[in-house]
Amino acid sequence: MVDRRAILLGMTAAVAALLAAEVASAHNCTCRNRDGSKYQLGQIACLRVDGNVYLARCEMNLNVSTWRKLRDGCPTAARSGATLTAR
Repeated sequence: MVDRRAILLGMTAAVAALLAAEVASAHNCTCRNRDGSKYQLGQIACLRVDGNVYLARCEMNLNVSTWRKLRDGCPTAARSGATLTAR
């Protein structure tokens, strides 16, 4: 006779191992810009999509890497004499 507790414990351990592997592989996820450049999770980039320009962060949403819009426009630097200022 098979011990049902041993089977249940084995199945639980297998599921836990699979979940741990999935979480570990999620750390290797990246986002891609339209030009093909890769960004690690948490990195911020200026995206140009359909004539719109905005600042976005590479994030995970439902186990899928995606860009989350932070704000319209992107920071630029303008030179004013010898001083750099942000616009």
